[in-house]
Amino acid sequence: MSDPFLVVGGGPAGLSAAHALAAAGESVVLVEKTGILGGAPIHSGYSKLVPTGEWAKDAIGSMVSRVVGNDRIEVITDEVVQSFDGSPCNFTATLRGGRRINTKAAILCTGFTHFDSVNKPEWGFGRFPDVVTTTQVEQMISGGHGVRRPSNGEPPKRVAILLCVGSRDRQIGREWCSKICCTVSAKMAMEIREELPDCHVYIYYMDIRTFGLYEEVYWNSQEEQKVKYIKARIAEVTSDGDKVIVKGEDTLVKRPITIPFDMVVHAIGMDPNVDNMTIASVFGIDLHHWGYLKRENTYGVMGGTSREGVYVAGAAIGPETIDDSIGQGAGAAMSALGMVKGLVPA
Repeated sequence: MSDPFLVVGGGPAGLSAAHALAAAGESVVLVEKTGILGGAPIHSGYSKLVPTGEWAKDAIGSMVSRVVGNDRIEVITDEVVQSFDGSPCNFTATLRGGRRINTKAAILCTGFTHFDSVNKPEWGFGRFPDVVTTTQVEQMISGGHGVRRPSNGEPPKRVAILLCVGSRDRQIGREWCSKICCTVSAKMAMEIREELPDCHVYIYYMDIRTFGLYEEVYWNSQEEQKVKYIKARIAEVTSDGDKVIVKGEDTLVKRPITIPFDMVVHAIGMDPNVDNMTIASVFGIDLHHWGYLKRENTYGVMGGTSREGVYVAGAAIGPETIDDSIGQGAGAAMSALGMVKGLVPA
């Protein structure tokens, strides 16, 4: 049997890449650093996905099942690649446990890290229990317990969702838009309203950046679920001991705001994977100046990097939707296969 392709990362992009190569008749070794496949949607307990409305555990779970059940794909969990040497069609990857894998090419689908809201201390996370993140609310919903105030376990009557926490903020070194936060927040606001019809939900934004099919979520959240959007610049989040107080400026009417809420939700952004410097060093590829794995010109090769035979896909290259990560994983897989076919005579 010829050497397999190496896929690093078992999230949506990696699952898609592995399945695409197996469907083309190739053998694959998929290496995942944790003990569970599925990436952030599974590890972080996402609830319903947009635009389909499927539960993450079902949608991503089906992708996991078709990889785990495929005879052409070997899955290795709780492992990382420590060295990667050689040239296209003749690479050797050495794992932390000492195993060596001869491989034709590598596809890096190593994902992202959620922004840690403690890096935005003026907005109250870590100081007040009723200031939470979108990931925490996703877990409340997917866990079946409903949205509740952490301080007392009661359903909130007023909720504020603050956009761009860890995104488009040069003061904390996050210049990029995280692409998914507006849509996730609109979806989450609708989920809260569906569960708690008497709860008033406000989304505070600089700009709204939904696009494509996600525009439906934006309009439906306003027209069907009566979510209120306020263009504002938030200065700080404090507390009076019971309520959480949002202070700032309504930038449309140019007046200060001081509004009490039962819960404040940080719409956290997507940071580069904390392991990206190590990953780039091991695989001998360049980093983007923001810290993501650098992708070369896609007009030439889909998912190409600065090293021939090493490809990248999904949120490893920057903030990305799940759907686009899946498409990029399959695209990078076909690029890798095309490279191999071009180098090895039929």
